[in-house]
Amino acid sequence: MLSENDTAPEFTAPLANGDVGERFTLTDRLDEAPLVLAFIPGAFSSVCTGEMNTFQERRDGFEDAGATVYGVSVDSPFALNAFREAEGLDFDFISDPNHEVVEAYDATMGFEDLGIDEVAQRAVFVVDGERTVAYAWTSENPGVEPDYDAIEDAVRDA
Repeated sequence: MLSENDTAPEFTAPLANGDVGERFTLTDRLDEAPLVLAFIPGAFSSVCTGEMNTFQERRDGFEDAGATVYGVSVDSPFALNAFREAEGLDFDFISDPNHEVVEAYDATMGFEDLGIDEVAQRAVFVVDGERTVAYAWTSENPGVEPDYDAIEDAVRDA
């Protein structure tokens, strides 16, 4: 499991920012650090929608602390762009349809009873400008949202 003080795994993945074709590479974005990588099991699901709306509502606090928030999901960039638009989310999403990012961050889970082998586990990682994990949280229960105050504190300390 990825923990605080670990080096955040490098990755490149499609970026869902309203357009299609742009890519996100972690080391190219370290100037935006601290980076809040908020992993969600699936766009348009109730808890994920609530969580992403909470990040949107608290966006000013994260930006005031110098952080950039990104959602991360195995959903396609097309689905994530539709999700961003439908929910009025101003931050970008990292699309991980090949599951490379969720596996690198050891943030995977499945819904075997639904026949879904692997999605992103609900998790949040704060990565500082040196690519060090300043905060790591994962939930075994996909219905549990993160502690947003703890994330904001970690961002301020990163």
